[in-house]
Amino acid sequence: MAPSCVNTCCSAVKWSPVIFISAIVVWSYYAYVVQMCIFAVDSIPEKVIYLILYHPILIMFIWSYWQTVFTPFGRVPKSFYLSPEEADQLERETSETRQRELLTNYAKTLPVLNRTLSGAPRYCEKCHCIKPDRCHHCSVCSACVQKMDHHCPWVNNCVGFTNYKFFVQFLGYGLLYCMYIAATSLQYFILFWTVNGMGRFHILFLFFVAIMFGISLISLFGYHIFLTLQNRSTLEAFRAPIFQSGADKDGFSLGTKGNFKEVFGEDPVKWFIPVFSSIGDGVNFPTRNVDIDSDNLLGDRQRWMEEGNESGM
Repeated sequence: MAPSCVNTCCSAVKWSPVIFISAIVVWSYYAYVVQMCIFAVDSIPEKVIYLILYHPILIMFIWSYWQTVFTPFGRVPKSFYLSPEEADQLERETSETRQRELLTNYAKTLPVLNRTLSGAPRYCEKCHCIKPDRCHHCSVCSACVQKMDHHCPWVNNCVGFTNYKFFVQFLGYGLLYCMYIAATSLQYFILFWTVNGMGRFHILFLFFVAIMFGISLISLFGYHIFLTLQNRSTLEAFRAPIFQSGADKDGFSLGTKGNFKEVFGEDPVKWFIPVFSSIGDGVNFPTRNVDIDSDNLLGDRQRWMEEGNESGM
């Protein structure tokens, strides 16, 4: 019973930030629609315009947030996992040179380009798998995550290949939501600053919350737009990925347009809608070191070189 209670408590703690954000959104809806638009705004046309513009922003904000929360992070394909015998052989080996030789042999049929500092294919000792390019192990989720960006407690999920687009949209629509509320409630915030009453309190607090969250989202959204256009994850921004030729922070960059399309897709209609449209499979990533067909990023992605090909040059 004790382990079960501990797991329940841990699960409740992990979900508390999601519950908190959901509660803030529900309260903001009541404060904006009921207390401000219905009770505080006198002009009927103004009420209608505010409500018509408010609801699409709210829908996109909630939609992108829940997509980030509930989209499962991309897991490593089975072909990257070592057999129990291979894992045991590798972990019993004490020679670093021999370990590198074993890992190179295990990875020779896999599309992996990233390396460790020693030049060996990256290996996860906890998952017993060869790590695909841009993959990292999340200690919170206890799994290797495709193109892991970071583990976000506010969504209780790992942000990576499958939901990074949703995460950026969540930040963007969250910022837009806060800016819209702050802009439209400013005159009533000033008007009701010295007026007592619970309804007035909701409007005053609504403005403060919108400004507070908006300021925090500006830098975060701007940073992830920068990462998207540079084709880097947060982890890669702090530690450049290592290739056979050495560390290269721009190794996966395809140019601003190509980088944007890799996350948001080819279809402009889907760029602003929280539906999955990212290019790729979470395992194979083109690099800037080869010619990329700019008209079709899903085309020929032969962008890495086997050790055997190198030795034959």
